[in-house]
Amino acid sequence: MRVVIVGGGFAGYHAAKSLRKTAGEDVEVVVLNPTDYFLYLPLLPEVAAGILDPRRVTVSLPETLPGVRLVLGTATGVDFDARQVTYTDPEDQDHRIGYDRLVLAAGSVNKLLPIPGVPEYAHGFRGVPEALYLRDHITRQIELAAAAEDPAERDARCTFVVVGAGYTGTEVAAQGPAFTDALAARHPELAGQKIRWLLLDVAERVLPELGKRLGKTADEVLRARGVEVLMKTSVDHADAKGVTLTNGEPVPTRTLVWCVGVRPDPLVADIGLETAKGRLCVNEQLVVPGHDDVFACGDAAAVPDLTRPGQYTAMTAQHAERQGKLAGRNVAASLGYGRTGTYRHHDLGFVVDLGAGAAAANPLHIPLSGLPAKVVTRAYHLMAMPGNRVRTAVDWILDRLTGRQTVQLGLVRSGAVPLDTDSPELPRR
Repeated sequence: MRVVIVGGGFAGYHAAKSLRKTAGEDVEVVVLNPTDYFLYLPLLPEVAAGILDPRRVTVSLPETLPGVRLVLGTATGVDFDARQVTYTDPEDQDHRIGYDRLVLAAGSVNKLLPIPGVPEYAHGFRGVPEALYLRDHITRQIELAAAAEDPAERDARCTFVVVGAGYTGTEVAAQGPAFTDALAARHPELAGQKIRWLLLDVAERVLPELGKRLGKTADEVLRARGVEVLMKTSVDHADAKGVTLTNGEPVPTRTLVWCVGVRPDPLVADIGLETAKGRLCVNEQLVVPGHDDVFACGDAAAVPDLTRPGQYTAMTAQHAERQGKLAGRNVAASLGYGRTGTYRHHDLGFVVDLGAGAAAANPLHIPLSGLPAKVVTRAYHLMAMPGNRVRTAVDWILDRLTGRQTVQLGLVRSGAVPLDTDSPELPRR
């Protein structure tokens, strides 16, 4: 018997781990994923800010999922009658793999809005290549600003615009000023130069997903660091020299970071199954209606939220991890190992790392800020990561004691990380 799991993110990773733990040795577990690692996405802003080495947030699938077979590739389609998944490997070769059970956990990609210039000039933030590119890009802008003789060019290169005041955008904007200050300190030419960070969102407040108290905490931290927080404001259009905001203000800049949100992987729309809000319809056992051998979980699935009748669970890592675990157990049950369960989960709260000793958290819905929130946030991440915990903690300590390394690596060019990419790791053809 073969179980194919499409995706190695929070849902797919934990589905494979749970299934391998529950099912017998006669069940072959295959994970189809574009990379050989699980990406711990919540810490990606710290990679972009030069705090963490990118290897800290990438956990080896072969090493941490013993007994699970890894197939490198991006799923391009599913033949449900033949029980086969088609995929393209990293060298652009097409393949097919058969399955007895299928778990669709393809995750999500950047969500684009029809704003002129954004696909061409904005930087997404969904994977390691994008984080590394953004780190290099910010470093390069500060270095080019130091060499510029035109004050207008220098101002534009020292202006950084982040769109989206959700978790990712808020963390990127919060980490940014300390990073650019460290870069600028190495260039005497930039003494006295103003470095602007702007955070935009059409929402009424920062972190609208959280309560007003935590959103206010984050807002105060951002403003104290000099971030210009502009709510009910977004980008009207962008070009090579800057952006124009929806309030009519032109902002000369060379950096536009797009953190507006995510949408399900395009595979969801391509395979022809019923969807709700762009996500695959499933029942409370994570089974796709009409296909008893197909399960779906994580951002790709519209899972009924039994704690809020009539609604679907949010697209969060917390839900994806728990749904993945249940999907693995239910697949095993369908093969005769264990019993089927139903997905029901109350949110346990959220954590947002705001850098430099600040955070906002509501563990068990108890709002925290300041040092207690920082301790809870970092402890949560260390517990949630499936690997690299000691190395991550060491990087945090070194950042406090020695500062961050600020050099360009030149590993990723802009053409390799376009915003309008179906997969955050491997562009689809």
